[in-house]
Amino acid sequence: MFSVKPTKPTFKSYLPPVPTDVKKTIEPPLKKLEPKLLQGEIVVNEVNFVRKCISAESSQDDLWGKLICTNFKVSFIPSEASSKQNSHLSHLLLGEHDIPLACLEQVVTVNDTKGKKKVLGSNQKLKFNPTELILYCKDLRIIRFCFVEAGPESAKKVCLAIAHYSHPADLPLLFGFEYQGRRYHESKGQRVNGATPRGGLQTPIFDRPSDWDREIKRTGASEWRVCSVNESYAISPSLPEHIVVPVSLADQDLKQHSIFFMNQRVPHWCWNHPNGSALVRMAGIGDPLQQRRIDQRVFPTITKSHPQRSEVIRSDVDKCLPNIQDIQSAFIKVRQICVIDPFEESEERWLSSIENTRWLEYVRAFLKHSAEMVYLLDAKNTSVILQEEEDRDLNCVVSSLVQLMLDPHYRSLIGFQSLVQKEWVMAGHRFLDRCNHLKKNDKDESPLFMLFLDCVWQMMNQYPAAFEFTEAYLTVLSDSMWIPLFSTFLFNSSKQRAQHLMDFAKNKAIPQGEDQVVYFPPVWEWSQQFSTKDQTLFNNPMYIGKGAACVQNGEVKTFRRTKTYSSTLRGTPASLRNGLKAGDESLTRRGSLLSELRPDFSLVKDESPSERFFRDWFSRPADLQGLLIPLLLPSHLALWKLYFLRWVPEACIAKGGPITAYHKLSQLVDEIEILQSQLRQYKAPSPGRTPRPSSSGSLSDQRRMYFKASSPHDPPSPPDFLTSSFPFTPMGNLCRRGSYGTPISKFLNGARIWLSTETLENDSL
Repeated sequence: MFSVKPTKPTFKSYLPPVPTDVKKTIEPPLKKLEPKLLQGEIVVNEVNFVRKCISAESSQDDLWGKLICTNFKVSFIPSEASSKQNSHLSHLLLGEHDIPLACLEQVVTVNDTKGKKKVLGSNQKLKFNPTELILYCKDLRIIRFCFVEAGPESAKKVCLAIAHYSHPADLPLLFGFEYQGRRYHESKGQRVNGATPRGGLQTPIFDRPSDWDREIKRTGASEWRVCSVNESYAISPSLPEHIVVPVSLADQDLKQHSIFFMNQRVPHWCWNHPNGSALVRMAGIGDPLQQRRIDQRVFPTITKSHPQRSEVIRSDVDKCLPNIQDIQSAFIKVRQICVIDPFEESEERWLSSIENTRWLEYVRAFLKHSAEMVYLLDAKNTSVILQEEEDRDLNCVVSSLVQLMLDPHYRSLIGFQSLVQKEWVMAGHRFLDRCNHLKKNDKDESPLFMLFLDCVWQMMNQYPAAFEFTEAYLTVLSDSMWIPLFSTFLFNSSKQRAQHLMDFAKNKAIPQGEDQVVYFPPVWEWSQQFSTKDQTLFNNPMYIGKGAACVQNGEVKTFRRTKTYSSTLRGTPASLRNGLKAGDESLTRRGSLLSELRPDFSLVKDESPSERFFRDWFSRPADLQGLLIPLLLPSHLALWKLYFLRWVPEACIAKGGPITAYHKLSQLVDEIEILQSQLRQYKAPSPGRTPRPSSSGSLSDQRRMYFKASSPHDPPSPPDFLTSSFPFTPMGNLCRRGSYGTPISKFLNGARIWLSTETLENDSL
């Protein structure tokens, strides 16, 4: 007997089964990843499910999140907040994973499965879907993002957006113009009667005669005057409106002779020595036949400004120093070795590679030439004219270094900033071209300002107690070149700055006559970038300034130093003599910039006056508030590790490097300053109550040191977050092969990307 075949159901339900417990099935909502935007900042494109590579060895520590391109920066927002302690410098305008578009040097897209790669420029097409994005930054970072889980079209769009917005077609398209316009109008309530006085900015800008007058009085240059013959840039488009010239040189004569100088950059004053000699700079003379005429008409006025009527010595820096192309080439080579190439098997080979780049050789050349100019000004008592073809590049470096060696005022924080403002910004250094902000002409790009900062660091490294600021400050200052929110590093000249800011004021409805410093401030307003606490990282705890305090017999006293050689260091240990750090004492001293002297400083037969001058100087303890001359043997110069190696994980030493000494010294200085404050309180107590000194409250807020005095309960070892890269962190930077020789990725192909765009594009499929 057969069974009856069951009837096939004709209805099928596509609804899910009714849940028995609704509470258990409801998933928490996805976290919405939103960027922190500044005034005027807008999101251009974004892509989700992006992986930021943290380690070259494995993907275990990689971060997942959203990659965003705005009109100001590339921003990565992790889906999960980091549980690690924030132990690095926190920027008020940039997040931990943000990169300003102006900081991008190359945008490289990669499809690893197809073996394709391409360097993206503005308005370029991308024919493949990128699986990875590598950002090569001007501050030496290399950041890598993976798009394996992201939508291919979204990934392609965000890559093209980053490439496009990092190549602005014109200067006003840089985000700083939009940001400062919005910031000005939104901060109206903070201004009195519609204007903000400059009182909050201590650094002189040198855009008005009063700033120059104060500098003339400070240096005692009584035979020099402020001249406004270039007002409205009537003579030279690259000089400031106000320059300083000899009293005996009439405005009419200046106008008459200006046509003979390149770009009409007539001789203009930089600084005066207490002995009356002056440091002057000028451009080359276009017609050699007019050189004699200038020698007879202009130079005598400089001679007359000297109290002893000493002859003027002219130094042709173009003949003595490397050109801007050589400097750029050396920088690219040292960057390649420090950031991309794997470490050599031995330290000696690595150091030899650094030496072969010639970067330190060029640093030494500028320091050496500057010291020779110091000899002429200080020992020979003669005025010096620095002559360069355009007077806008090499002269900026040499004139600044000469003043840094001779004048302790420029070794203070405010003094150093005024030096940069005077000799670089207002003197017409072409920051726009040399930084290549618009990425239009690579041939004009050259790290002149970076070279100058390296020279300053070399002097700081040899005389650590002579400078009020730290190497962290110098590094932050170099990074500020790539944050286009401030006027300092954006323009080629003061005229270009004035023209663009005038148009900017009209477009943003800013009242006519408003101070440009107010609506487009310089970088020196550090409170816009860093908190008060983070700014204390700029303060050097070892600084011996004119107001350096000490405690004697229970009273706080202040050292007063004279211009002569100081005797305050004669009783110091040998390891601190001449302001040198311990360990430098064993190095052979150099008493001459031309030949090596005997270690015992004995007299040398047929010794030249310059050799005798340097030998005598090095034989005495250095006056840190007087003349400073750097040691210039190759063994005396070192690689600036905090700048060049701060992003290199293999070079990062946990609880090591100079920061450990800085940590202890800061705690010691902070404790001394607390005791000084307590002494002052006990010396003049308030009537009717017993003083109760405390290290907290308002006193804590005003303390100068980043690291506060330790308590008996604190561990003796440095904090775990201290590394040789502090206050920066190499975490998330993929700058070289792994420590075990594992390549970052096969597509890097020896990391030729950063050196040769043409080679890379030729390799693309």
